[in-house]
Amino acid sequence: MPHVALNAQLLAGRASYRSAGIHQYIDNLLRCLPAADPDFRYTVFVGEGEPVMPGAMVQRTALPTGDPLVRVLWEQLFQPVALRRARPDLLHSLAFVSPVVAPCPSIVTVYDLSFKLTPDKFRQRRAQRLYLSAFTAHSCRRARRVIAISESTKEDVIRFWGIDRDRVDVAYPGLHPAFRPLPRPEVESFRARRSLPDRFILYLGTLEPRKNLTTLIRAFSNLQSRSASLRGLSSQISNLHLVLAGAKGWLYHDLFALVQELNLTGKVFFPGFVPADELVLWYNAAAVFAYPSSYEGFGIPVAEALACGRPVVTSNVSSLPEAGGDAALFAPPSDEDALRDALARALALDPEALARGPAHAARFTWAATAAQTAASYRRAIA
Repeated sequence: MPHVALNAQLLAGRASYRSAGIHQYIDNLLRCLPAADPDFRYTVFVGEGEPVMPGAMVQRTALPTGDPLVRVLWEQLFQPVALRRARPDLLHSLAFVSPVVAPCPSIVTVYDLSFKLTPDKFRQRRAQRLYLSAFTAHSCRRARRVIAISESTKEDVIRFWGIDRDRVDVAYPGLHPAFRPLPRPEVESFRARRSLPDRFILYLGTLEPRKNLTTLIRAFSNLQSRSASLRGLSSQISNLHLVLAGAKGWLYHDLFALVQELNLTGKVFFPGFVPADELVLWYNAAAVFAYPSSYEGFGIPVAEALACGRPVVTSNVSSLPEAGGDAALFAPPSDEDALRDALARALALDPEALARGPAHAARFTWAATAAQTAASYRRAIA
């Protein structure tokens, strides 16, 4: 029975900024892998997280690997020792980096190349950018297989590091079945409980420069000023608000200053971090979901909002067309006018157009993610 070790140090232990994104991918993959191919046995290396993986052996480190520097030290110094003891046939590094000195073959998952493609967004995290740039490249070149979470990320890996196309697999993220259209009374009850406006454009994600939120705020302001000239939409837009929900990342202060500069203080709200069990309610309560990011490894909020039957406006770059398919509306991330016009079109979408969202989102399941990952293990071991 082939033995696979999994580095799951980025599995978060509690709901927080770190519990989004990569944590969700790792958590759901671990839950589904045993059923995807019962012929494998697994050892999971974890820090503070609580992996749910039936039948797996869990090896917990006493080091506080939630600290990035400690995690780097564990990955490069302590992980090789643990691998020699566990003696797996294959190591799956679930987040970018494998140890330089590994005693077994490896697979590495790459979520995005933001540290290469948008280095200016890492100005306050230069050490992290340098580590990821150097060690992810080395890990991909040494790995028997590379798993990317989108075709866009796959092409980036091939283009930047010259990895053989045949060695790069794609395993899309999945969606939880909870993301679906909800009954109107349930949504209205949530709206009242949260004191949300009747109609609002929603962004949901970390507040950081890569998400391109200054363009969204300006497009929203422009939409407000042009409401009288938009036939059939003027009454909807006059009562429209913008909700930028999510944890504060970095370089977010400019957003608050821009809201004041444009006199939008009563129109734009920052509710902060949204618990995972409330996400489906936020999506369902929104008139439009906007995600104008300049770069994403996949852009799972786009697929989640579509699964909830909401109109979605996102960028036409990187992996976002894959996440949105034929169900979303697209605009160049730096084009304020195009984003404004896409938001106006989204407000006017008919039920037939909205029905394409759940149909497109249904293709993204964690069972499929696990099956694609297990297939990569088979190829690597063979």
